[in-house]
Amino acid sequence: MDNNKIMIVGTGNVGASIAFALMNQRTAVNEIVLTDIIAKDAEGEAMDLRDALAVAPSYVKISNGTYKDAKDCDVVVITAGAPQKPGETRMNLLKRNLNVLKGMVEQIMDSGFNGIFLVVTNPLDVLTYYAMKFSGLPAEKVIGSGTVLDSARLRQRIASFLNVNSKSVHAYQVGEHGDTELTLWSAADVGGQKVSELLPKDTLAGISDFVKNEAYDIIEKKGATYYGIAACVASILNCILNDEMRVLPVSTYDSYSDTYYGFPSVVGRAGIIRRLELPLSEEEGVELQKSINALQKAIKSVKIKV
Repeated sequence: MDNNKIMIVGTGNVGASIAFALMNQRTAVNEIVLTDIIAKDAEGEAMDLRDALAVAPSYVKISNGTYKDAKDCDVVVITAGAPQKPGETRMNLLKRNLNVLKGMVEQIMDSGFNGIFLVVTNPLDVLTYYAMKFSGLPAEKVIGSGTVLDSARLRQRIASFLNVNSKSVHAYQVGEHGDTELTLWSAADVGGQKVSELLPKDTLAGISDFVKNEAYDIIEKKGATYYGIAACVASILNCILNDEMRVLPVSTYDSYSDTYYGFPSVVGRAGIIRRLELPLSEEEGVELQKSINALQKAIKSVKIKV
């Protein structure tokens, strides 16, 4: 297809911020179509964004539309759904957002869409799993934003302790984008130096705890999180459209456990090229299995026709 055209479904804080993040960088995206259940909201966001084009670093065609416009899109980004309330877990959103997702995906597929789905709505991993089931697309073309944001938080937190630039930190949160996620300390390094040898154990535990819970803190303080995830989604989109073959901890399908969860994977124009085989410590293996178990339980907790 190679139009470098994307659709963003849902023009709330997250969807609008993704569009804003894209138009304020040298992006691979040529065209953005915004759509929302409240059509005038999508129209208003498109108008507001177009007002910035004269001073934006690159030109991106921006419009509002309907699901029918997905036909020639390379990627459809799903952000629509009920937002997380203060004190509410991502899993609490499951039943509210699953029926919305089903209708949305079916209408998009009816348009003739044959691109890549990038799911951002929570609970992220379970909804990505069902997006694959509802769409009938191969698993490599249905991706969740996974633990890309969590890993960005992790890298920033480690960097603050070691007084280095976060771009020089290589570290991953994996598993569920949620309460059971974990840090792969065995694979975390700065310039080849293992982070686990640079910081004491209690500091590592504190970093992991901070990263896992920061979203709740932000939601408590300002009501929602959107700038961080918007920047991460923009990065994933550029990676896909530029065929960058970068390693990102996106949410991908694991046929062995029949779940989606965040784990370092090679991402390119075809979607997921492959998931990496990283050696885990015994403790990490146990914790990852707990995360997978929680996701399997959530997937089985809902009765919906696929």
